[in-house]
Amino acid sequence: MTDILADWYLWTKALHIISVIAWMAGLFYLPRLYVYHEEIVRTGSDTDDLFQTMERRLLRAIMNPAMIATWVFGLMLVMTPGIVDWSMLWPWTKAAAVLGMTWFHMWLAARRKAFANGTNALSGRHYRMMNEVPTVLLVLIVFSVIVKF
Repeated sequence: MTDILADWYLWTKALHIISVIAWMAGLFYLPRLYVYHEEIVRTGSDTDDLFQTMERRLLRAIMNPAMIATWVFGLMLVMTPGIVDWSMLWPWTKAAAVLGMTWFHMWLAARRKAFANGTNALSGRHYRMMNEVPTVLLVLIVFSVIVKF
């Protein structure tokens, strides 16, 4: 199995990067949709239905598959011989940040359900602040992988 992973390393790495880019696009965009949904849209209006459709499709058709692919290809990279040295700090910081990113994804999914149920209690300002979470985690991940501190 490890021979196959080594042979396919560059393909796996490329697919991992593509998956991360798609996932990050959703993680940046969905909270922005929530800002406008909360600040501008009246519950039960046609625009409310439109926003809920956009949010649901973004989450289910783009973000969920991208997150799953990111995890699958990332774990394949981790299992590839010679790629990760667990005695260093960087794989642990990256793993913690990826877990944080996954938590944020799940938090966004729960917020979508709150909008769908008409029970959203968070402000547009709250969503604006939360929109910075994936940026901080992305910076930590990139520095961990590239600088390997």
